[in-house]
Amino acid sequence: MAGKFFSMRNLKFLLYEVFDCPALAGYDYYSQHNRKAVDMVLAAAAKMAGDLLWPILKEMDEHPPRLENGRVKVHADVKKILKEAGAGGWIGAHFPAELDGEQMPLMVGSAARFIFAAANYSGAVYADLCAGAAHLIAAFGSPRLIATYVPRMLSGSWQGTMALTEPQAGSSLSDIVTSAAPMGEGVYRIKGQKIFISAGDHDGAENVVHLMLAKIEGAPPGARGISLFVVPKKRPDASGYLADNDVTVTAVYHKLGYRGAPITELSMGEKNDCIGYLVGEPHQGLKYMFQMMNEARLGVGLGATAIASAAYYAALEYAKARTQGRKIHEKDPNLPQIPIIEHADVKRMLLFQRAVVEGSLALLLQCSLYADLEKITQGEEKERNHLLLELLTPVAKTYPSEMGILSVSAGLQCFGGYGYCDDFPLEQYYRDARIHPIHEGTTAIQGMDLLGRKVVMKDGQAFLLFAGEVDRVIQAAQDEPMLAPLSEKLREAMTRLQNVTLHLGRKARTEGVEPFLADAVLYLELFGIIVIAWQWLLQAQTARLALAKNCSQGEMNFYQGKLFACRYFFGYELPKTLGLAERLTAADNLTVEMPVNCFGD
Repeated sequence: MAGKFFSMRNLKFLLYEVFDCPALAGYDYYSQHNRKAVDMVLAAAAKMAGDLLWPILKEMDEHPPRLENGRVKVHADVKKILKEAGAGGWIGAHFPAELDGEQMPLMVGSAARFIFAAANYSGAVYADLCAGAAHLIAAFGSPRLIATYVPRMLSGSWQGTMALTEPQAGSSLSDIVTSAAPMGEGVYRIKGQKIFISAGDHDGAENVVHLMLAKIEGAPPGARGISLFVVPKKRPDASGYLADNDVTVTAVYHKLGYRGAPITELSMGEKNDCIGYLVGEPHQGLKYMFQMMNEARLGVGLGATAIASAAYYAALEYAKARTQGRKIHEKDPNLPQIPIIEHADVKRMLLFQRAVVEGSLALLLQCSLYADLEKITQGEEKERNHLLLELLTPVAKTYPSEMGILSVSAGLQCFGGYGYCDDFPLEQYYRDARIHPIHEGTTAIQGMDLLGRKVVMKDGQAFLLFAGEVDRVIQAAQDEPMLAPLSEKLREAMTRLQNVTLHLGRKARTEGVEPFLADAVLYLELFGIIVIAWQWLLQAQTARLALAKNCSQGEMNFYQGKLFACRYFFGYELPKTLGLAERLTAADNLTVEMPVNCFGD
């Protein structure tokens, strides 16, 4: 495999030693996915990433999609990627056997998707979008819709998309105006416009299937009136013939990064001949779409982590090879120069990157485990896993997205001036990473979701469950001399978070919703740092147990590296919660009170 863009050792550490993924094989639904099978999945994912995705990383960036004669032209290998993803079972990995799926645990699938995205994020998203859209049809569509669309999407011959955003509405989905006129038997005539549609059209697939939000004529106003439709670019008839469905690509956006996948503007119904097929019940579309949106939010966090991983390993390799300067106490210019990795500040930047990448990946696998357990458990246990996943989803989307940019930036800094040039991939990674805090719900939306919905839902039950999860790790670490001080720091941070949450709750009751949510992004940042600290303490516990056994020098170095990264996070990142807590409990409402006419000319 050319180039290192992820650590297989770290993936197996998380899957096998921290989260005990093979234990899921004890449940009937996941019985085929024992450790041997998971090893085979990881090896196959690494091979596909190295052979198919990695080699065209730069090509896809340098030759972005273009609109020609009404069709979007993409890199020729996109068709090959989709075909391989379909044939290899990657698109249908999490689908049940009755839909020809693999019934693979999400934890394992997330690990594979992380490998693909680390090799080439733009190349990896096509298959992910197919899986998300097909899952939505499978979950809520009629048997006819499922039979018509899902097999072709899982095969990779038909692309799937999520079509929500409109020019006048942006993230305010209640203001969408795309309309659906009933024609009978679940068939509607669609008219409207959508923007920022990932893979919204391209010549790497035979057809493009949009899962589209629209409002049926006469529907209730706002979000209560939104319905979900399957709107194909070409509509199939009973004989399989594909006819034009009056979906026109009006623009392809030119982007800062993430250039290998097209982002399109679509117009539906210009000839009054765009047909959509209702998914589920009328006016329930936003509820249905949240399934795909939540899956996509975890996918965004995974993609951000993957790009940061690729940047970290590029910076690590460079720092080991690049010689410059001497130890700071050595003044003799005749001494040989040393690799820059020996300089303390370069170590700091590499530790920061590792702390972000491996902390974020642990959180995403933790969320995947909650999703897996939600699927196979019942009653209170099912509800517990559901609530924890709901609470942590905005964190798992946002922390890797926001911190991934800073992590890639630190990697670029390790290269010095070379990092700013296209001789090395860091400048591309920096551009590619910037999309993640924006798409699938901006950071502000995630902050309001966490504070305004998830923390308070069911009288704070999810928050209490999360506090219990953290407390179990704190308690287990108290008896380990090296980890006990860290466990106490995490306990103090959790108390800080609880006090901030109570303070904001009182503010909501006494001052209203706007002051309550004004600094929701800062609350999300505070929450995210503590969540990653929890994941690092969990990893450190596992590493300490492993070091107590006889292990090789290479393994000892790996586990010691985990402990140093954990110490870095608790020493450099966790203290940031002090300043955030101070701001969040301040008496003034600065951003609410600032008059708009005081921002200057």
